[in-house]
Amino acid sequence: MIKKLSELTIEELLAEKKKSKNLLTGFGIVMLILCAILVFAAVKSKNYALIAVACGSFITLLPMTTRLGQIDAEIKNREHK
Repeated sequence: MIKKLSELTIEELLAEKKKSKNLLTGFGIVMLILCAILVFAAVKSKNYALIAVACGSFITLLPMTTRLGQIDAEIKNREHK
């Protein structure tokens, strides 16, 4: 079961931040490589609709970036108390 951010200790928040940042970086790099391959395939096959798919696929990273922002906000909130 996933705990709410308010229930985590500062150490757990920092660990969660590091894990989320590493996941986001890893998925971002993989997505960038796959999008480059998709754009290349689109140009080679003259199916230019695939370029839109490649650009739109980055929206899948949005939940991870939102979670990272929430973790950062919770850490800053605790530091100011």
